[in-house]
Amino acid sequence: MRVLVVDDDAQIISAMRIHLRARGYDVDTCGDGGAALRITARHLPDLVLLDLGLPDMEGMEVLERLRVWTSVPVIVLSARHSASEKVRSLDAGADDYVTKPFGFDELLARIRAAQRRSVRGEEAPVVRTPAFTVDLGAKRVLRDEQEVRLTPTEWHILEILARNAGRLVSQRQLLHDVWGPVYQSETNYLRVYMAQLRRKLEPDPAHPRHLITEAGMGYRFEREGG
Repeated sequence: MRVLVVDDDAQIISAMRIHLRARGYDVDTCGDGGAALRITARHLPDLVLLDLGLPDMEGMEVLERLRVWTSVPVIVLSARHSASEKVRSLDAGADDYVTKPFGFDELLARIRAAQRRSVRGEEAPVVRTPAFTVDLGAKRVLRDEQEVRLTPTEWHILEILARNAGRLVSQRQLLHDVWGPVYQSETNYLRVYMAQLRRKLEPDPAHPRHLITEAGMGYRFEREGG
């Protein structure tokens, strides 16, 4: 099981890495929200341990962005003890809320409980269109029963769109999640990569039916096409 620990406290990061690895978990760590979103998009963890007080954005924003496209279990770890903060986190999609300081045995029990509630099959659906099939679990795309070779960046964009099928994904969100916060205005990146994806996947790239541009706003993945 792979756990992503998101906290800007180096001592907590170190302690969590040691304790979790000693119990057989694979551990990724980062100290800010932008890195958390990038890591999750590229290497979907089995569970996220998320601090609310991060240097670049509120942990709540990280949680809300994750919930746009993934149901990965998220346990909030926070020094904020108020009932309203707990309710707000749970309503935003957190699976559990643990206040600091906490006992590690308790945290392990909460992790095991989140594991039991999680249905991994829902994290890796197969998204089918009349033209191609996106297997999110196997991380591959089939067209006419042949695998389509995508670059890592092409796959990251397609995965986010496919997990959010039918809903608008903003240009800003795609740029942030695929390239990072400093690239949020580089819309030309998206135009280039979306053109490449359409050439590889759409029957008529000039008139796409599945990878749709919403002018000035973002992109939409349509299963059936227009």
